[in-house]
Amino acid sequence: MTQFKSQFMNIMLERGFYNQCTNEDGFDAYLCECEQKGVPAVGYLGSDPTGDSLHVGHIVPLMMMRWFQKCGHKPLTLVGGATARIGDPSGKDKLRPFLSEETLAHNVQGLKKSFGKFLKFGDGKNDAVMVDNWDWFKDINYLAFLRDIGTYYSVNRMLTMESVKSRLDREQPMSFLEFNYMLLQGYDFCELYQKYGCRAQIAGSDQWGNITSGTELGRRKYDVELFGFTSPIITDSAGKKMGKSEGNAVWINDEKLSSYDYYQYFRNIGDAEVGKCLRIYTDLPMDEIRRLEALKDQEINEAKKILAFEATKICRGEEEAKAAQTTAVQVFEQGAAGGELPCISVSGDIGILDAFLQIGFVASKGEARRLIKQNGLKINDEVVCDENYVISAKDYHDGQVKLSQGKKKHGLIKAA
Repeated sequence: MTQFKSQFMNIMLERGFYNQCTNEDGFDAYLCECEQKGVPAVGYLGSDPTGDSLHVGHIVPLMMMRWFQKCGHKPLTLVGGATARIGDPSGKDKLRPFLSEETLAHNVQGLKKSFGKFLKFGDGKNDAVMVDNWDWFKDINYLAFLRDIGTYYSVNRMLTMESVKSRLDREQPMSFLEFNYMLLQGYDFCELYQKYGCRAQIAGSDQWGNITSGTELGRRKYDVELFGFTSPIITDSAGKKMGKSEGNAVWINDEKLSSYDYYQYFRNIGDAEVGKCLRIYTDLPMDEIRRLEALKDQEINEAKKILAFEATKICRGEEEAKAAQTTAVQVFEQGAAGGELPCISVSGDIGILDAFLQIGFVASKGEARRLIKQNGLKINDEVVCDENYVISAKDYHDGQVKLSQGKKKHGLIKAA
C-alpha cells in the first residue's frame, strides 16, 4: 500500500494510524524535503499531566511518534504543566478538578516515564526532547497575550469547534477558563515552531479543533504552514474505546499495573481486533502481521500470544515480557500458580470478601457478593459459594492460596 512519497505517511496509512491531515500533500512534501536534505522533520505530541501515567488509550499517537522517530524525524513531547491548570473541554461535561502544585509536579515525572518507554530521548539529531508549556506561560502577561494572540481568534469560529459545540448542545456549562484552552494549545504549537522549528502536531482525532487553532495562528501571525495529523479513535468490534479493562485503565507505568496484567490485556483482545492491534501496538513488519491476522479458529490464539508479547516488550522491556509470558503459560497451560501474578501477604485468617477486595479484583464487597452469586469467584480453582467463607491455614498449598475471578484473572495470597 503506497500512496505517498514519504516513508512516514505510507507507514501511517498501511498500519491504520491515518485519520485526518490539515494538508496531506503539503505534509508529505515537507517530510520528503527533510528526508532529501538529511534534516529531521520536527513534530510534537502533547499530554496534560492530569494523571501520573499514560494508559493504553494514549498509545496510538505515541506509537505514531515512535514511527516518526524511526523514520529519522525528531519528536517533541510536550507536558501541559500550564494547560493542566485549565483543562481541555474536549469530550468533558464539566470543569476539570484543580490539582495542587505537588500533584502536578509528580504527574509530570510520571508522564516523562511513560513517554520514555516508547521514544529515545537524548541529544542526538533525531532524539526526542521533553518540553513543558509552563516554562513559557508562567510569566506571560495577560493583556499582552490578549493583544498579541487573542486578536487572531474569532469567537464565532471558536463556537463551531466540536469541543465547544458539543458541550453547549448538551446544555452543559462551559467556563471562560475552559473556553481559552484552544488559544493556549494554538500558542503552544507556534511557540514550538519558533523554538524548535516544529511544524507538525500529531494527536488523536478528538484534538482536531485544538490542532487547527494552532495551524491557523501560525498562518495568520507567523505566515508559516503548520500541519496537523490525527489518528482515529481505536474501538473494538462492539464500538467501545480500547484501553479500558473491566472499568480500569490499562496503565503504561509499571507501578500502576503489573507487566503480567498488561500482557493479559492484549492476550485477551477479541479475535476481530487482532490484526488492528498488531498493526498499531507492535513494531512487527507488515508481512508478518498479514500472516498472523489470516490465522483462523484456535490458531488465532497464537497470534494473540505474539501480540501480547510484542506489545509488552515495547512498553515494559523484553525481560518483563518474557516473565509475563512464562506466568501466563504456567497459569493457563500448566495449571500452576505463576510467579508474576498479583499477590498480597496475609497474616492469619482473612474473609473471602476482604481477600478479593485487597488484591484489587473487585472495587467493593458488594461487587464481590454479586460475583459469588454468579459463581464468578474461586479459591484454589474451586467456586466460592459462601460470602462468609474465611480463608485459613487449611486453604494454603505450598504457602499460598490461588484467587481467581472468572477464567482470566488470577492472583495469590501468601502467608506473611
